[in-house]
Amino acid sequence: MRTPVKTAIVDAHVHVWDPARGFPWIRPGSPHHRAFTLADLSAAGAGLDVAGSVLVEASRGDAGETAALRAAARRRPDLVVGYVGNLHCYAGLTPRRFAALLRRWGAGAPAGMRAGGGSWADVPPGAAALLPVLADHGVALELNLHAGAVRTAAELAERHSGLVVVLDHLGNPPNVAREDPGAWLRDLDSVRHQPGVVVKISGLLTQQAGAPAADVDALVAAALDAAGPDRCMIGSDWPICLPAGSRADSLAAAARALDHLPTDAATMVRRGTALRVYGNGTMDGAHS
Repeated sequence: MRTPVKTAIVDAHVHVWDPARGFPWIRPGSPHHRAFTLADLSAAGAGLDVAGSVLVEASRGDAGETAALRAAARRRPDLVVGYVGNLHCYAGLTPRRFAALLRRWGAGAPAGMRAGGGSWADVPPGAAALLPVLADHGVALELNLHAGAVRTAAELAERHSGLVVVLDHLGNPPNVAREDPGAWLRDLDSVRHQPGVVVKISGLLTQQAGAPAADVDALVAAALDAAGPDRCMIGSDWPICLPAGSRADSLAAAARALDHLPTDAATMVRRGTALRVYGNGTMDGAHS
């Protein structure tokens, strides 16, 4: 039996927040209703083979969160590979003004901008109008849609040449303990020949709670088959994952289905894809 060679992970999906500064979705009394800081993120990675992390906006809903993420990335380059802002916050800008803003941010610009909602129809038209600007500036579009995410990603990648579209949480398939993932599996075929679509293997502990590990691994295997290792990455979704398990548990669930891959392919999923999409393509400045 082949023993897989493990390489350091770039955790492509983590959050930091302070409920005192917004984040209205965080309910008082919930495990998430406390500040989660860069120091907490670093502590949660202690003893793990994590080489860096990608900070993802957490629906605070204003441009101030982008500024806070930018400052965090600048403050801890040893911990943060890149960050993803909230595209909805800039829906009021014309494409020209948004492009000027990205240029002004320079090296501190976000590596990605996230759009979310029930479906693409919930994304503000002004935000959707900014996609060509993202493509022109090498900024990924991150999608967190509850319905039709995979199909939407393929359509957007086809429509906007050069745009990288990242699917959060495998594109949000249904919990396989309660629902057949047939529609999600069929939609995966649409990304097979769309090189701009990248799949993030994340959110498994929470979204697939109660599902047999083998069934969850089958979802990951299907995503790997459709997109290929060079278009897949893994993320813990810390601290969202905490009620279901630790950051280590979440990364282990995401990485479990990689053991059958050749070393080079597993390395792409564990860090290479994330560094290409969010970082500078190297491990420079990405050690935590």
